[in-house]
Amino acid sequence: MEEINFWIGIVATIAFAITGVLAIADRGVDIFGVLVLGVITAIGGGTVRDIILQTPTFWSQSQIYVWLALGASILTFMAESFFTQPQIYRWMLYIDGLGAALFGIAGADKAWNMGFGLPLGPVILGIVTAIGGGLLRDILAGRKTLLMSYELYAIPVTLGCCVYVLILNFLPQHTIEGSMVCILAIFGLRAAAIYWDLRVPKMFITKTR
Repeated sequence: MEEINFWIGIVATIAFAITGVLAIADRGVDIFGVLVLGVITAIGGGTVRDIILQTPTFWSQSQIYVWLALGASILTFMAESFFTQPQIYRWMLYIDGLGAALFGIAGADKAWNMGFGLPLGPVILGIVTAIGGGLLRDILAGRKTLLMSYELYAIPVTLGCCVYVLILNFLPQHTIEGSMVCILAIFGLRAAAIYWDLRVPKMFITKTR
């Protein structure tokens, strides 16, 4: 499972860095700003999780995550016109959804293995890992955060992490299979939301004043 989590982290880091830069590309950010926001998006959630867990941050022990985030950010900056094409950008949203699924389950798994706040702790830290970097990016960029939008983004992660914790608790012998199923479920829900432009139902949204 440890090796799987490593490769999960690699893929998710690259995906988050690219979509993190694309999210603020239209704001006229310079190369330094791009690097900062790209890296924060890629590793911010996992960093917050590790601070809460009082464990060394994952990238301090394997700095490949930081280098990949920097490389992906620079590539996106240099090829912005390519990545912002409607079709390409739409594909990047799917990759971002996959990254959220990967990071969410990896975060929940790490918290569970450390016995942190069972059973709710792993769910909460899975969510933090998946969306924390995006929240930090949006706050620094002065954008509307994910939690303030009506996108089906955090909800699929929450459901997937809840199911994964149930699997860890009742079917620990099927941890690997369970993690794959939950990753696919989160990604499937997020992909459906992107494809059909699904939003949180109005009955669950407070009225603006």
